[in-house]
Amino acid sequence: MTHLNDYLAEKRAAVLARNAAIDAGTAQPAALNARVSAEGRSGVRRIRIRDHQVISDSPPDFAGYHLGPSSPELQLGVLGSCVTHIFLIQAALGQVPLTSLEVEVSGVIDPRGGKPGHEATPIWPHNIAYTVHIDSPASRADIDALFQAVEQTCPILNLLRNPQHIHAEVKLVNSAASAPQRATADAVAA
Repeated sequence: MTHLNDYLAEKRAAVLARNAAIDAGTAQPAALNARVSAEGRSGVRRIRIRDHQVISDSPPDFAGYHLGPSSPELQLGVLGSCVTHIFLIQAALGQVPLTSLEVEVSGVIDPRGGKPGHEATPIWPHNIAYTVHIDSPASRADIDALFQAVEQTCPILNLLRNPQHIHAEVKLVNSAASAPQRATADAVAA
């Protein structure tokens, strides 16, 4: 495979097979899991997902060593990855040819957020935007329809746009002989 359109043909076959499983009632929800641990010497966060791992760190101004992207940067990357993937899926399904595809994501995080004098400044990444760079012989109408389909079906894009109920739990495990203690909180991300 040397061209993006060669991959789109393969992607189309995979998506059609998955859709057939959904239509046949044989597709099931997939459980998603990630585990993150902090390392003692550096505070680097090692993210483990299936058989993969990603290192997350902070810049030096936040006591990091610049060994990997920060969590907010990873979030932008995850959004860009998902938008890109859904563009590929929708292009494959619609048989929209693509010569190249690149998604650029930007945002702002302000370390002053929530601090005195900046109480109204968000503590989370905000002003998030993405730009899709497409090279395609398709018509503008086909590209616009492709974009609309992506906006409607991209899981991470829609996760960020819609508030989610998040159950949180803290399990305190002491190395001493005392019994583990537990605290629970429910949070709603906005």
